[in-house]
Amino acid sequence: MKKLLVTLTIAVLAVACGEKADTFVVNGTLRGEIADGTKVFLKTAGEKNSAVEIDTVAIKDGKFVFNTATPATLDPYYVFIDKVRGNMMFFPEEGTIEISAHKDSIRNVVVSGTLQNDAFTNFIEGSKKIGEKVQSIQADYQKASMARDTATVKALKDEIKEIQEEGKDYEISFVKENPNAVISGMIVSRLFANKVLGEKEIYELLNGLSDDVKKTKAVKAILEVLEKTKATTIGAKAPEFSAPNLEGKNLALKDALGKVTIIDFWAAWCVPCRNENPNVVKVYNKYHDKGLNIVGVSLDRTADDWKKAIEEDGLTWNHVYNAKDVQQVAKLYNVTSIPSTFILDENGIIIAKNLRGDDLETKIAELLQ
Repeated sequence: MKKLLVTLTIAVLAVACGEKADTFVVNGTLRGEIADGTKVFLKTAGEKNSAVEIDTVAIKDGKFVFNTATPATLDPYYVFIDKVRGNMMFFPEEGTIEISAHKDSIRNVVVSGTLQNDAFTNFIEGSKKIGEKVQSIQADYQKASMARDTATVKALKDEIKEIQEEGKDYEISFVKENPNAVISGMIVSRLFANKVLGEKEIYELLNGLSDDVKKTKAVKAILEVLEKTKATTIGAKAPEFSAPNLEGKNLALKDALGKVTIIDFWAAWCVPCRNENPNVVKVYNKYHDKGLNIVGVSLDRTADDWKKAIEEDGLTWNHVYNAKDVQQVAKLYNVTSIPSTFILDENGIIIAKNLRGDDLETKIAELLQ
């Protein structure tokens, strides 16, 4: 199951004295053998995600304390323990924050004490329960796979898919029920980055967040990307482009349109793209005669890799590739990861995006039946 956030490998904190105005206190308890004097670093993310050190303290008797000025925004801070793998994320909110973990399993940290950190912990606890459901059937899935028990494998795959849907629903519900929680903004960021939801649903979740949460880096980054993608939002006219096809002749999008057209950004080196290709081939073969066209836009490093993958995967539709030109096309469509697809109507209007598997066939059938 996909992880529900950025990996939150965590660390620890210690018992503190009183707090002063506009500060937060981190009281950490680190279990396990760790020498007194071991350094503990408090950091945050700076420009281009570079680490910015805020403070350094030392462990004594398995405990440490930070007493630090509260920042202007609630963007997360991270705690690192010298020579201990991993880090802990928490929210630098005014008040006293209690954190406890074992040095050998800092991912299992417990954070509490302020509204933001309590909300964070509540979300993690709910996520773990869903993750445990998947883990409970993984052994059976592996056993069935090794035994080539296809019926059991299929049943367990369906069960895992249902749990993943449950996980998605849990995240969406959490965001709606916790509009003041910074973790809600981070959840929306992950849903957006992984293309779990469409832009309409992302906008709806963002609009429901509090003003303070909208000021965090995670939410501001989403809004910046969405602003750039207005040209390729559903309902917009697909940007026109042309690039060399397999024969080296320029192919323009306007000349490749069918009743329905899929623009498919992919590459030979992209494993998810290659895994999805058999499904796209099936859909194309079934609906091409009814008006489905596809334009494959390759982001390959070499033309040889591109042509070899087309032949190996049996991709019999239109393709374009040119290292310089295609990168420009990707920028035109604000494509930052692949696979990435756009479905157009006969007038070149974008009517759907990033559909795969059964969802892709269902949409094409709806448009061409």
